[in-house]
Amino acid sequence: MSNQDLPKDTDWNHFWGREQSEKFQQISWSKRRILSILQPYMKAGQKALDAGCGSGFFSNIFCENDLEVFSLDYSKNALEVAEKITQGRSRLVQADMLQDDLSQIIKEPVDIIFSDGLFEHFSQEDQDKIMRNLVQVLAKNGVIVTFVPNKWSPWELIRPFFMPGIEEEPFVIKELVDLNERNGLKVVEKGGINTIPFRLSPDRLIGQTFGMLLYTVARN
Repeated sequence: MSNQDLPKDTDWNHFWGREQSEKFQQISWSKRRILSILQPYMKAGQKALDAGCGSGFFSNIFCENDLEVFSLDYSKNALEVAEKITQGRSRLVQADMLQDDLSQIIKEPVDIIFSDGLFEHFSQEDQDKIMRNLVQVLAKNGVIVTFVPNKWSPWELIRPFFMPGIEEEPFVIKELVDLNERNGLKVVEKGGINTIPFRLSPDRLIGQTFGMLLYTVARN
């Protein structure tokens, strides 16, 4: 995917400006499974960065678990939605992760950095820039938890109808692991979730192949 194919600021402001953006606050089975991955790494009093926070759903989860939260996005509309759902408990950061040095904006080490729906919108070169930027603010014993869409998931066939105007380049698990490792991180957990969108899903068996989302947990 070339840079000119990537979604622009106006695309995201339009996307998050829709009234139906509230649907992203619903606790779907997809979100429940993401939370099951996140839960062991969340500890009260720690600092969390929701990178590309979008609707602020996960920022709010961090707040409700008594973490100190930074909600980062370059869409003003997304941050307004995030501020509303977190009831002002999160610290809003409007920044471009390709252009802005996060270590000059977030000057406190962050224990958990989370992203869902971020890296697939950028070229490999820009993915590396973003990951290195995030690593700069990661605490010594912190983790980066990354979720991306799976190239082989059936969801990729219908996704354009639910997210018109938003382009993305999905991953396979090896590409996601490589993203972490070539930027100095060690992957300690990996997998796939939401093989089927129901309460029971064979994620442990075939999640890395057909799950809607792939994920890694990595340390520096």
